[in-house]
Amino acid sequence: MSIVSDRPQTTRTQVRGVRTTDASQMVLLDTPGIHKPRTLLGERANERALSTLSEVDVVCMLVDASASIGPGDRFVAGNVASVSTPAVLVVNKVDRASPDEIGERLATASDLHEFDAFVPVSARTGDGIDVLVAELEARLPEGPHYYPDGVVSDQPESFLIAEMVREKLLAVTRDELPHSIAVTTDELETRDTANGTVLAASVIVRVERDSQKGIVIGRGGAVLKQVGTDARRELEALLGVRIHLETQVKVEPDWQRRAHALDRLGL
Repeated sequence: MSIVSDRPQTTRTQVRGVRTTDASQMVLLDTPGIHKPRTLLGERANERALSTLSEVDVVCMLVDASASIGPGDRFVAGNVASVSTPAVLVVNKVDRASPDEIGERLATASDLHEFDAFVPVSARTGDGIDVLVAELEARLPEGPHYYPDGVVSDQPESFLIAEMVREKLLAVTRDELPHSIAVTTDELETRDTANGTVLAASVIVRVERDSQKGIVIGRGGAVLKQVGTDARRELEALLGVRIHLETQVKVEPDWQRRAHALDRLGL
């Protein structure tokens, strides 16, 4: 439901995923990572993440088992401690850490805040996820289902398509470029063809400089073509329908720093 990459600040908006079973319905909010902002976009991303802390029933603070807890983790923990919301410390990537390293992270984290639970997990292998789910379910208040059975996200198809294209671009572009990329779905329509239903999307990739436009397109359009192919394959598997993508690249100078541009992009 939320794109991933090895670039920081990949998540820019609040993304909801829904998990429904006979026992419970959990609405999981993936927020932007809290960081030291350098642009108006970064400031807004931080505001979205921090405002969520007091709006949810449980907060999960995530740390990396394979890396030492640093000033950034302490800053985030301080914000978690500033609200009365129950908090669970999740230590991820235990598949990449030794038992001693995991124990060290848990011990250090216990000094950051009085967490309600500590759960080591591996997102890659699934180890510990059932324990994490149980800890979250135990802290959910009684109430109605907010989403019908079968719904796994409230994100519209237009958002998922744009984000998937951005994920594929993040995987192939240079280190300085990812933050300058914004992707939106301009048009979306369902077409009935002789070969079945097709979801046709017109996607616009925005960058901040002419030189960045060349990087995104690639020589002879090779980069953009590969990105479109990879995104289309994953979207067809996710949405269960054939996808037709038309992609354009536009230059919009300093869009990260202009409030009007961010408002128009939904950021």
